[in-house]
Amino acid sequence: MAAAIGWGALAASSLVIGALLGLARPWPKQLVGLVLGFGAGALISAVSFELFGEGVRLGGALPVAIGLGVGAMTYFVASGRVAKMGGGAALALGAFLDGIPEQMVLGIGLAGGQSVSAGLLAAIFVSNLPEAIGGATDMSRTMHTRKQVIMNWLWIAAFCALATVVGYVLADSVSDEFQAGINGFAAGALIVMLVDTMIPEATEQSGRTTGLVTTLGFAVAAGLSLA
Repeated sequence: MAAAIGWGALAASSLVIGALLGLARPWPKQLVGLVLGFGAGALISAVSFELFGEGVRLGGALPVAIGLGVGAMTYFVASGRVAKMGGGAALALGAFLDGIPEQMVLGIGLAGGQSVSAGLLAAIFVSNLPEAIGGATDMSRTMHTRKQVIMNWLWIAAFCALATVVGYVLADSVSDEFQAGINGFAAGALIVMLVDTMIPEATEQSGRTTGLVTTLGFAVAAGLSLA
């Protein structure tokens, strides 16, 4: 249990670190766009290798497909409700909806006696930082105080860390198929968030260079996953 708490807090801390970095200084729009583009590439890698691919290996294609559809629809409906709150809120929602299942998978693996997946941990870190930097930067333009922004990201990080503990506790009653569905849910939420919010915002702020930085983010995260 202590390991689940420690690793869960470490993985989720990247959200708070990213938010603090986003608020530490004024970030030029172009730089925020490049950071988001890099994060988008890292998330594409996470979807491909750590979530979809690993889910199919664990439980087959059907549970992953079901989770994929549920995750996509969940983000689609939820993001529609927060659309008026701006891009920062949408990025925060994406971090929440993909962070919960990702860290549940981390907790399940720890309970099963597996060593911590360096690839999954790296993917969580590499993708969370740009999401939080971009989200916190956007939120700071619409919220009255920085304290409000930090509190939002602290709550998201706390729930994500708690998900690791929940995964650890429920591990004995979770089948490979259910875990595959969790992976699919995270992948579905991420894909919709990427297309709906993260990539368009990155391209709007940084132009055509975003494509190159996104490729770099994918290459870095994929290299960490396959190392």
